Amino acid sequence: MKEEFIFCPLGGSGEIGMNMNLYAYGKPENLKWIIVDVGVTFADDTVPGVDLIYPDPGFIIDKKDDLLGIVLTHAHEDHIGAIAHIWPKLKCNIYATPFTALLITEKFKEKKIDITSYIKIVELNSTLQLKPFIIEFITLTHSILEPNGLRIETPAGNVLHTGDWKCDPDPLIGDKINSSRLKKIGEKGVLAMICDSTNVFSIGRAGSELDVRKNLIKIVERLKNRIIITSFASNVARMETVFYCAEKSGRQISLVGRSMHRIYNAARKCGYLKNVIKPIDPRDAKKISREKIIYLCTGSQGEPLGAMTRISNYTHPDIFIEKNDAVIFSSKIIPGNEKKLYKLHNQLVKEGIEVISEDNEFVHVSGHPNREDLKDMYNWIKPKSIIPVHGEHRHMIEHINFAKEMQVPYPVQIENGDIVRLYPGNKPEVYDKAPSGRLFLDGVTSVEEDAKSIKERKNISVNGFMEVTLMITPKGNIHNKPIITFKGLPVFKNDEFISSIEEEIEKTTRAFSLNNKKQEENLIEALKITCRKYTKEKTGKKPITNINLVRI
Repeated sequence: MKEEFIFCPLGGSGEIGMNMNLYAYGKPENLKWIIVDVGVTFADDTVPGVDLIYPDPGFIIDKKDDLLGIVLTHAHEDHIGAIAHIWPKLKCNIYATPFTALLITEKFKEKKIDITSYIKIVELNSTLQLKPFIIEFITLTHSILEPNGLRIETPAGNVLHTGDWKCDPDPLIGDKINSSRLKKIGEKGVLAMICDSTNVFSIGRAGSELDVRKNLIKIVERLKNRIIITSFASNVARMETVFYCAEKSGRQISLVGRSMHRIYNAARKCGYLKNVIKPIDPRDAKKISREKIIYLCTGSQGEPLGAMTRISNYTHPDIFIEKNDAVIFSSKIIPGNEKKLYKLHNQLVKEGIEVISEDNEFVHVSGHPNREDLKDMYNWIKPKSIIPVHGEHRHMIEHINFAKEMQVPYPVQIENGDIVRLYPGNKPEVYDKAPSGRLFLDGVTSVEEDAKSIKERKNISVNGFMEVTLMITPKGNIHNKPIITFKGLPVFKNDEFISSIEEEIEKTTRAFSLNNKKQEENLIEALKITCRKYTKEKTGKKPITNINLVRI
């Protein structure tokens, strides 16, 4: 039977974040697989107690004997954040450029896993042989160091997997996009381009880090008092810009937040940020007058435990903010974070602090391609087919329409789990479905979306919790009164509520023989119904209810 070339996303198609993509080549009974990226997305308030969500890797775990390795395009969390959770089930080699390799090594160290022998560092713009695949790393530009597109070559033809990218003529750190190499790849022919869709609705170009730097220095030079700038720690070019602004305006700089220090140290180890002024410890920065300091801190999305939120709440141990200081949010407001961010902005403005953000100044550019950037990539690559990824369904459908405008013969619309046959055939098409889904990191345990713990916690968050303990004597009577405790119920007269529910409990209990142990389970279920029904009548809530029968 003829060889097949297959693409299958397990995450990142139909959503922004949680990117995980599979490629396979070979005869149907002997396919060899690679994984491109293993990312997370961040949970919202609808899943209480859960921070991270990542793709269910079950489909590829079943094929791990034929897995050649994990190839990483860059070090953003939505592309590497799940690796320490998924890799132990695969135990394969991991291929990454130096900066990405350093950051994932630290992730494994935190989990006390030694992956030294599995990490394979790939130099920038070099080629990796994982037969039958030949994978070329192509330098692109993005809002992090060392972003790579991947040319994936097989005997059946080539694919370009763009990863995250933009066209930045002045990225400040790292090389410009390798457009000459991309043109040559296009000339050789590309079966399909698997392409970033994040900014497909945005006209024009994404813009340059140099333009942000020019405007930030103007803003910093006009501000007279303490300046706090908050940004994504992973954007090292933006970090370097803040160092530059501090030096040019005669200020010292202090880094605040664990991830800010982690990225700064990783960048230095990889040979970046060599010519910037030395940052000072936040504890020492307290001694510097407010007009001579800039703080660069985490928490640009209003994260409850982020440095920026703690500063604005006056709970940070080292940084105090006061009237006439300024806070610059040099980042995009990620959809879904508007409510908590505007709450943070309002809190600061109320205290007489100037808030500068993308709403009122040019302080941020995106790391993803706008429509003019996409046009450039299409003209360089001239793909036979386009498969949009890295977007919600609305982005991906718009990207299909854009591809048709660009005269791409065979655009293919997909979602997570779709198995696309790139070869053989006249055109790529979805021909099968792989099992796909999400795993929630619940504490330190990975659970499925419909896990009992998640359902119960959601229920408790809406309806509260009640516990009833009945002490039963050897003669089968209730000893004293039931012990009733509850949490999260809108009860204002505790004594009245408890005495009434005690009567209901005793009334229900009298209908059962407590000497008959076989009836215990029936009694427990009946008491649950009684307690929930009564509480619903009195409070409008049906709490999760636990009944304990204790024989004394």
